[in-house]
Amino acid sequence: MTKIHTSRETGRRPVTGPVTCIGETMAALIPEPAAPLDGAGLLGIRIAGAESNVAMYLADHGVPARWVSALGDDPFGHRIRAEVAASGVDVSGVRTDPHRPTGLLVKDPGTEGTRVHYYRRGSAASALTPDLLDDDAVRSAGLIHLSGITPALSAGCRDLVTALLEPDVAERPCPVSFDVNHRAALWADGAAATVLLGLARRADITFVGLDEAQALWGDGLTDAFAVRDLLPQPPVLVVKDGARAATAFDGSRVHIVPAPKVEVIEPVGAGDAFAAGFLAGLLRGEEPVRALRLGHLTAGAALRVTGDHGPLPDRARLAELLDAAPEEWAEGG
Repeated sequence: MTKIHTSRETGRRPVTGPVTCIGETMAALIPEPAAPLDGAGLLGIRIAGAESNVAMYLADHGVPARWVSALGDDPFGHRIRAEVAASGVDVSGVRTDPHRPTGLLVKDPGTEGTRVHYYRRGSAASALTPDLLDDDAVRSAGLIHLSGITPALSAGCRDLVTALLEPDVAERPCPVSFDVNHRAALWADGAAATVLLGLARRADITFVGLDEAQALWGDGLTDAFAVRDLLPQPPVLVVKDGARAATAFDGSRVHIVPAPKVEVIEPVGAGDAFAAGFLAGLLRGEEPVRALRLGHLTAGAALRVTGDHGPLPDRARLAELLDAAPEEWAEGG
C-alpha cells in the first residue's frame, strides 16, 4: 500500500495500518427463488452489511482489511463472524454482546423492486459508543471507513461516528473515508439531511450517489459539479451517477469515468463494492482515473450476483480491463 489523501493541509502520506471498516452487519433472509415474501416457501440466509462488504472486497484486492462491530452471542452472529473472517478480513475487533441480538433484515422482492424489512432496533451493533475509539483495532488503523448507516442506528452510534470524524483533522489518528449511504427508513427523526451533510463535509474521502444527494439536499443538485459546490471540503469527493459515470474531485482536479456495461442481477451492494475498489486503487498509488475504473469493475462483481459479495475477475483480467482503451472500456472491457 502506498499513498492516499489524508488531510486538507498535508496532501498525501503513506498509510501503513489496515483499512478498518466500522459498522453493523446483519443476517439477511432472502426468498429462494426470488418471489414476494408473503408467498415464499423457502428463505435463504446471507449476510448484509455495508462496512463488512467494503472490508471483504478490499481483502479480495489484497488490501489488509479489518471489520469492527458487535454481534449477538447467537447463531446468526456466529455465522456472520465466520463468513467475514473466511473472506480474509481481520475480525479480531468484533465484540460479542451477550445481552443483545444480532441484527436481522428480510428481503421482499416485488415487480417494482425489492423492499427490505429491518429488525435491528436494540441490536448488538446499535449499542456501540465512542468508547470504541480506545480499542486497539481502531487506534492501529491506517484508514477508517464509515457509512451514513451507522449514525442512524442509535444516539451512541451517532456519537461514535461524529467522534471518529474529529473536526480537527490534525487530531485524527488516521484519515477517514465516509460513504453517505442514505437509508431513509432508518431516519425516523428526520435528521438525515443535516447530520449526513455535516459528516460528509468532515471526511477525508467522501462517497455519495447523485440520486441520494438530490433526495437529501435538493433536486437543484443536477450534476456532480453541483454536489462538489455543496461539499467543497473533502480532499477527495466521489460522486456516483448510477449506471452512467462516476466523478472524482481530487483537490482541484476532476476525473470522470463512465460505467461499463454490466448485466445487472441485483444492485444491492454495488455502492460498497465501488468504494472498496476505489480505495484499493488509491492505496496502490493509482491515479484517480484508474481508481475509478477499479471501483466500477468491483461494483460489477456485486451487480452480477443476488447477494452483496460477488467474485472479482482474476488479476490478469483486471489488469487488462484497467488498461483498456476508452471505446473498449465503454463496452464493458
